[in-house]
Amino acid sequence: MSTPVPCGTIWGVGLGPGDPELMSLRADRLLRETRHVAYFRKAGRKGHARQSVEGLLATDVVEYPMEYPVTTEIPVSDPAYNATLSAFYERVSDHLAALARSGADVVVLCEGDPFFYGSFMHLHSRLKDRVPVRVVPAITGMSAAWTATDQPITWGDDVLTVLPATLPEDELVQRLKGSDAVVVMKIGTNMPKLRRALAQAGRADQTWLVQYASQSGERVMKLSDAEEGRMPYFTIALIHGQGRRP
Repeated sequence: MSTPVPCGTIWGVGLGPGDPELMSLRADRLLRETRHVAYFRKAGRKGHARQSVEGLLATDVVEYPMEYPVTTEIPVSDPAYNATLSAFYERVSDHLAALARSGADVVVLCEGDPFFYGSFMHLHSRLKDRVPVRVVPAITGMSAAWTATDQPITWGDDVLTVLPATLPEDELVQRLKGSDAVVVMKIGTNMPKLRRALAQAGRADQTWLVQYASQSGERVMKLSDAEEGRMPYFTIALIHGQGRRP
């Protein structure tokens, strides 16, 4: 009788905001020890997560690039968008589950923190009841962004709100008005809408923009000094709280 092969583990490993020195010791160890690594990327691209670990992986590592079938080609509101991505996440989850059942541990590279606006969440929900799944948390991009401004994001009893710029403009306005400190993610092509919302909320003059926080090419600027139009994907807008302090 053959001995059953112990099931492997799927690791969602947070890589942090981009600077390799800001990765955790656990993330570094897992990256150097793994023999199977998976990562998301756009078709035809190497993938930002994969680029950020260059030189850390073993030379014989088996790579599994997970290429998004759509990114901006279909509007998010179109039912085809969710259907296409759902089928994609099911397919790659099946592949990862099969690897784990064969006894392999797999490290899934996650930009920032795996449980903060990350694609790994969609794998986690599909895999957690099928095979062992563990998550390694990480410094978020927004933490690196407010650190880059050299100002605390919150004081005393300040309420911090994190907003995706994909929200409707009127909702952005209301939430911007109702929070002491604000972080805005997912800007990109939504920058013109965000500018309008900030102006309507009376908060444009308080807003900072940070591009590529902690990475090469990091830029920190006031909104008033930034060019018009869309912004790079790795752009975060910040409004610092001014609350109670001794």
